[in-house]
Amino acid sequence: MKYIQFLALVLTTLALVPAGAHLLELANKMELAETDYFIVQTIYRGWALLGTVTIAALLANLTLAIATRGQGPAFAFAVLAFVCMAASLAVFFAFTYPANVATENWTAIPAGWEALRWKWEMSHAAGALITFVAFCATALSVLSARR
Repeated sequence: MKYIQFLALVLTTLALVPAGAHLLELANKMELAETDYFIVQTIYRGWALLGTVTIAALLANLTLAIATRGQGPAFAFAVLAFVCMAASLAVFFAFTYPANVATENWTAIPAGWEALRWKWEMSHAAGALITFVAFCATALSVLSARR
């Protein structure tokens, strides 16, 4: 059980790192002009691999929920963490990914790019907040589980 708890906590934390980075840079990036914004977006090349961490955190929290079944709060918090990780993926695929496709991963500037930027940035902010709730829920599950 301790290994499952550790893995769920570490993977959820690792999923929070890039999400938090997106949230913290939001205000500055929204002020950038078109050319500067598209230049800055190139720093995310390769970040798609971080999606595997989010999926791993989702599965780890599912495993934690199964392992804590019947433990009241520990189970409820693990389920909440799982649901939050699933919600963060839903936000990504509903809003972030379509913006990536429309801009060819921010290498092409389509008409109405500002609306795509807004969706991309706000969906990352929402994902970060949801992932933070998942992290808190995972931690609370670990803290409230029977030893």
